[in-house]
Amino acid sequence: MVSGNGEMVTGAALPHFELPDAVSGKIVRSDADAPGRSGLVVAFLCNHCPYVKHIRVEFAEFARWCSSLGVSVIAISSNDEQTHPQDGPKFMAEEAASAGYEFPYLFDESQEIAKSFGAACTPDLYLFDAAHKLTYHGQFDASRPKNGIPVTGKDLREAVLLMLAKKPPMEEQRPSVGCNIKWRSGNAPSYA
Repeated sequence: MVSGNGEMVTGAALPHFELPDAVSGKIVRSDADAPGRSGLVVAFLCNHCPYVKHIRVEFAEFARWCSSLGVSVIAISSNDEQTHPQDGPKFMAEEAASAGYEFPYLFDESQEIAKSFGAACTPDLYLFDAAHKLTYHGQFDASRPKNGIPVTGKDLREAVLLMLAKKPPMEEQRPSVGCNIKWRSGNAPSYA
């Protein structure tokens, strides 16, 4: 469920998607291929954003940590390939290899999946439990380019641990900060 301002609310169901993985070329489906046995992190990323570049190495490490706990990670790029060709599938595959991404990196050409999540920026991070209900939508951590705070993934790691311990979600979920999703002309949702 997406609120009037476009934001998914805690407890909302994982939106359905079927998107191509820029690395393998396979179609990844939310109901069959994406969810881990213990949970799923969905990260809206792109190649050019300085905020994503700032966390990319630690995010790849975070994804490996999640995998060891039975939590899957997928990334989705929804930027308009016409205005930002560096965010298209060819370059996504190169970025996945360069950054050490071992998870699917999906391309949302229609931008409809970003809309169904209420995604607004890159990175925009969502955590779903084993029942595919949203438990966290917020920042990776408080680090930003040039603010001097180390990139650790503290907030998202804490959300994963709370979810796995079957404890209530974090009360304070700070929104992610980053570059706006690059919507095609006339395609931006009302919340953008």
